[in-house]
Amino acid sequence: MSGRPQAVSVTHVENERTRVTEWRLIPGAETGAHVHGYDYVIVPITTGVFTIMDPDGSERQFPLEPGRSYFRKAGVSHNVINSGSSEILFVEVELLQEG
Repeated sequence: MSGRPQAVSVTHVENERTRVTEWRLIPGAETGAHVHGYDYVIVPITTGVFTIMDPDGSERQFPLEPGRSYFRKAGVSHNVINSGSSEILFVEVELLQEG
């Protein structure tokens, strides 16, 4: 356990094809190490900076810009940490199956 505060999530939509989740991370909060089981799109709502921690312990900074969405394939494994000084809010859209 890292001792960091944990990210807070609220699922807004979940059906056989998609899951839409709102994520909030206060400064210093983390998602915890996880592997994405599905392709997904992130839609940043606020400006901020994530520290992405990969399974090998390496870290990289990833800036967020409101409305500048990005896509990732299933299998991504990481911990996401809010390394900024303000709360980060983003929406994650998981593609649970192809249409």
